[in-house]
This record gives sequence, structure tokens and C-alpha cells, in this order.
Amino acid sequence: MTVTIPIQAIEIAPGSQIAIHNLSWRDFEQLLTDLGEKRHTRITYYRGTLEIMSPLALNERPHRIIAYIITTILEIQGRNWEDFGSTTFKRPDIAGIEPDTCFYIENADQVKGCTRMDLDIYPPPDLAIESDVTSKTTFDAYTALGVPQVWIYSNHQLKIYVLDSNNYVESIFSPTFPDLPIREFISQLVQKAINNGTSQMLRELRTLLNQL
Repeated sequence: MTVTIPIQAIEIAPGSQIAIHNLSWRDFEQLLTDLGEKRHTRITYYRGTLEIMSPLALNERPHRIIAYIITTILEIQGRNWEDFGSTTFKRPDIAGIEPDTCFYIENADQVKGCTRMDLDIYPPPDLAIESDVTSKTTFDAYTALGVPQVWIYSNHQLKIYVLDSNNYVESIFSPTFPDLPIREFISQLVQKAINNGTSQMLRELRTLLNQL
């Protein structure tokens, strides 16, 4: 006998995740509808494998701080950007993912007016940011979507992955910020924000950037 359990009835402890295999794209779409938008979980799907993760609160703060750092740098540099947060990106029948947060920078002008993400119309985000994620399913999904750059922040360190010939290669530099030691910058500034407050850190960052 097959027992069916509503997805809403499944509780995932913060910091843990579950994987469901052999799930069709149609099932994935229905699951997104059933879960709704007001939830604290992140969803990743790649070719039949679904991962549902419930992030720890301590992992939520760093990626928001990193987003503030990025927008501050871009504003000082006079560059356009659009923050699409944890928008659900889909490549039908293949992959779907919800980043912790993501940005359009090089392609910022192309997503003006976008209220419903469709990758047949708009490009994928230029940069996705994840906290404490090392899942192969996650990287496979980002590869399928063609996201050029993925940052992973874990254990107080930032790792930069650049898409190269359908594979992510770790890099010490970010193509988005080629003139800045961004890995060291992020690690130091996130800790400074936690210790001294985000507003204070950003004021100091603006002063530093204006002196460069």
C-alpha cells in the first residue's frame, strides 16, 4: 500500500535538508504551488532530484550582509544592478533553483520591468550567492541555468566559482570585481558587520572605496 503524505506536513529542522528522487517536472511544479511563497525553505531541482533545505538563522544573515556589500561597491563604482533575491529560476524539465540571493549586474538593464521571471525571455542572473551550500544538485542546477558566477559563503570564508565550459571552476578573483580582493574583502567585512553592526561597516566601506 502506498501512503501519500502532504508536502506541507513534512517538517524540516533548521540546518537540515531532505532529498526526493525520481520526481517529475510536473510534480516539482505542483510542489512549488503547494508550498506557496511564504515559507522558510529553499528548493533545488535537477533532472528528477529535489532537495528541500531549511537554512539556519545564522546562515541567513551573512548572505544579506554580502548583498549590502555588493550594492555598496556597485553604487560607488556607478554601475547598475538589480537584486532578485530568492526568485525561483526554472529551466523546464531540467532544473529549478531558489538562490539565497542573486544579482543582475552586467545584464541589469535587460531585466528592467521584469515582474515574472522567464528564462526564455530574460538571461539568468549574473551572480548567485549561497550560504553554506555544497550540494552537487545545486551546482548542477546552476550549470543548467547558465549562471556565470556562484559565490558560496561558508565557515567565514567566501569561495568564488566561475562557469567555464559547463563546469564551475573555483577562482581567487571575481570577474564582476576584477580590481578588488573580493574574497578577503567579503570575509573581513561580514565579520566586521556582525561584530560592529552592518551600518557602521558600510559607512567604513564607503569611506575606503572613495579613497581608492
